[in-house]
Amino acid sequence: MGEIFKLLKGGNKPSLVAAFVNLFLGILKGVAYFFTGNVAMFAEMMHSLGDAANQFFVFVGSALSKKAPTKRFPNGFGRVVNLVCLGAVLIVAILSYETVKEGWHHFIHPATESEGMFIALGVLLIGTVLEATVLHKAAKEVLHETGQEHKGLLAFPKSIPYLNRAKPATKLVWMEDLVATSGNVLAFLAIIIAHFTGFYALEGIVSMIIGIMMFYVVGRVFLDNARGAIGETDEEMLIHIGNLAMEDPHVSDIKRLEVIKEGEFLHVDLVAETDPNLSLAYLDDVRDHLVELIMSQKGVTKVTISFDEEDDVSEWERHLKTYTKNQSDEKK
Repeated sequence: MGEIFKLLKGGNKPSLVAAFVNLFLGILKGVAYFFTGNVAMFAEMMHSLGDAANQFFVFVGSALSKKAPTKRFPNGFGRVVNLVCLGAVLIVAILSYETVKEGWHHFIHPATESEGMFIALGVLLIGTVLEATVLHKAAKEVLHETGQEHKGLLAFPKSIPYLNRAKPATKLVWMEDLVATSGNVLAFLAIIIAHFTGFYALEGIVSMIIGIMMFYVVGRVFLDNARGAIGETDEEMLIHIGNLAMEDPHVSDIKRLEVIKEGEFLHVDLVAETDPNLSLAYLDDVRDHLVELIMSQKGVTKVTISFDEEDDVSEWERHLKTYTKNQSDEKK
């Protein structure tokens, strides 16, 4: 039991905060929906409850992923967070479907003006402020995890370019709370516009839009974590670590280099080419230096290094050319 509590203390904090905030908002919106019957409020209630469940599972998964490797699982439990995220998105997918279905029903059969407009607007205003606060915190965490400056109110726009390099749990919270904040704003505007124009079908349209945005998050999170569960290469860190290794005067080339994402961590497997005349004792010192250097890089928790004799074929230079070409093609 003590080990479990210790692991939970190391869980992803933004996801835990987001879970409690969304649970509170889900209950609050549920009460508001009960008194007003507003379908946009129903959509936001489903959205908040889905996010709460999702982010709580993600917190637990991120905590369990930090469990130390065992004899039975020598590579550790890093991918647990990916598996948990894959399970969590199923909850959001179901709630997304219900949200779209309810919105469509309201669009086809719009009700008369719902009661308690100011109750609904007040709840949505509270939701917007709280969700935006969590989004800002998640944005700061993205910047922190990627080694960027994260002070000030501009954390959100600054975090966008670095989102793909953030931890899976933090990335999920960022995306869900962006959709949640946008959903609150859309629902707020829909209620006001419907009240002054009498176009109450708009609330159904907004409900469907919120559901579709939730489906988008489901798709993105599913694809990202499916790759992580299989074992995805971190190409950016691979290039960085390869260049670090090539700076060592005893490394003439890199025959093979793998940098695999294990949840929030990176495992490195390096086969370096070197002078065959060097003694094993000397190469052992070279290996120790390289292991220490690579382990000091952000996110790296396991390093395996072996040596092979030089073969006068520049494998690493060829890999760099391929990587540069691929990066250039992506920008076009």
